[in-house]
Amino acid sequence: MRKRIFALVVALSALISSTCVFSATQSKVITVREGASIQAAVKLANPGDTIEVYPGLYKETVYIDKNDITIRGVVVAGEWPVMDGEDTLNDGILVAGHGVTVDRFFIRRFKGNGIMTQGANNYKIINNIVEGDSVYGIFPQFSNNGLVADNVIWNVHDAAIYLGMCENADVVRNDTFGSVMGIEIENSKNILVENNTAHDNSSGIQVTLLQGLPVKTASNTIVRRNFISNNNVPNFAPRGSAAAGTPAGTGIVIFAADDTVVEGNIITGNDSAAIVMVDHDSSPNVRDPEMDPTPDNAKIYDNVYWNNGTKPLGAAKDVLEQAGLKEGFEVMLVTKSKGSCIANPSSVRVFGADQFTACPDGATSAGITTMQLSEPIAENLEQTEYNGRFAYKAICAGCHIYEGRMVGPPMRVIQALYMDRPEAMAQWIANPTHKRDDYPEMPPQNYLSEEDRLAIANYILNDLGKSRQLRQSRE
Repeated sequence: MRKRIFALVVALSALISSTCVFSATQSKVITVREGASIQAAVKLANPGDTIEVYPGLYKETVYIDKNDITIRGVVVAGEWPVMDGEDTLNDGILVAGHGVTVDRFFIRRFKGNGIMTQGANNYKIINNIVEGDSVYGIFPQFSNNGLVADNVIWNVHDAAIYLGMCENADVVRNDTFGSVMGIEIENSKNILVENNTAHDNSSGIQVTLLQGLPVKTASNTIVRRNFISNNNVPNFAPRGSAAAGTPAGTGIVIFAADDTVVEGNIITGNDSAAIVMVDHDSSPNVRDPEMDPTPDNAKIYDNVYWNNGTKPLGAAKDVLEQAGLKEGFEVMLVTKSKGSCIANPSSVRVFGADQFTACPDGATSAGITTMQLSEPIAENLEQTEYNGRFAYKAICAGCHIYEGRMVGPPMRVIQALYMDRPEAMAQWIANPTHKRDDYPEMPPQNYLSEEDRLAIANYILNDLGKSRQLRQSRE
């Protein structure tokens, strides 16, 4: 019996092993092989360590709440480490630590997110393959100074790549297809979207300012040198969700975001239009009084347009028919806009051309090569001083807005359900039950501590929306 126990211990230690790599910090490499748990390796890791995962099938959610961890798949003879949610698990890899790199995994069949960061700065998500059937593929949320590069993502019900409330990030050289949106930059600032392919989605690339979120602006996104083609897939987002309003047949959509540059893209074969600019009046969600509802200061520099607007779909078709038009345009401005310009306007078919001026000759964004910061960001003080508020922004605001619908029910409804019962809400966050068929089931957040869940509940029930309520009481 002792020999068998010893043999079992030896076998398990072979599946998870560590090798010291001597340096100033004495970081180590922890190896994981098929049959072992990646999460167990994360528990063993310290800041500065690398976890190498060898080919095999891993059916688990991995939660990384430590700083400066690299988790890297090892590809051997074309075989990848595969994380499989089996259409039952919600998340593949969740990152809450700063300075984390996720590199070279094949992630499939998770219901919610393939890879998500939650308030994690200085992140890198590189060289991964993510296959839905999920809400989001790669989803940095409330995370700053990041890189999303060289990934392939498809079959996602919302956005294949979705940056929510982020700052200073580069989204480069990714391939996104077969999703409702290829790439969405939402309520974010200082983002570079460059050298990606966004094809065969409902919409290729969107830059949005979504109502009801705690970040009230969206500005300074550069969409440059992307190949955006044939985004005509019928919208298959869940009925009633914010993504269900995405106009099919569109290459690029600017939804109420300011200071967006569109330059050097090849935009072809999008049935409704190459570029569409709209405001909050085009959305069914309640207007947010703290937000500017129109897309201002857009710079539409030189792009290559070919065969766009030939068969307008949905809302684009309705707008054109109301104007007595049947054929679409390269650029559609279905709103008012201040300070926006377009290069060589006489060479581009534009709907709403009177809202644009001509951009200055030779104007370009070429001088900006990255939006990442030159130095890592220190830990966010809000994370330590206002735990509930920070966690709400980093986790809950990825699916909920205050009024109206994003993915889950409005926060005002949740406040009414759990009024004066934060402990009950904290328990529900850990083990939610599916209460309404018209909303997707909420995934359990049981990886959060009881203290964190209670802090989130107290913030939502006692503080969220108070400034809006005060303003409304004064009006």
